[in-house]
Amino acid sequence: MDTIFIQQLGVDTIIGVYDWERATPQRVYIDLDIGFSTRDAAADDDVAQTLDYKAVADRVRDFVAASQFKLVETLAEEVARLLLADFDVPEVGIRVNKPGALPQASGVGVRITRQREV
Repeated sequence: MDTIFIQQLGVDTIIGVYDWERATPQRVYIDLDIGFSTRDAAADDDVAQTLDYKAVADRVRDFVAASQFKLVETLAEEVARLLLADFDVPEVGIRVNKPGALPQASGVGVRITRQREV
């Protein structure tokens, strides 16, 4: 299995448990690792046989911007579910980084891997 990746997709969203977090959008950064065979696309040099990175990024950005989760864990889980369903890929890795959540850290977050149920 090959991996197509998108790194540090920045999206402003409502995320967090504190009152101020519920009122003010914050920037999160999302890394996507998407299991997808690139063999056919590479062999034929044919963009129609690969995953549309822009479509993936646009779909994730639109979904996250419209969401209002309390937990980065929930956000990651829902992005994984979205990608597995909408793009019919077998596996996704999602990393959500919420910068500034802890003053002594550059960011906090979660990394998950999910597979499509058979």
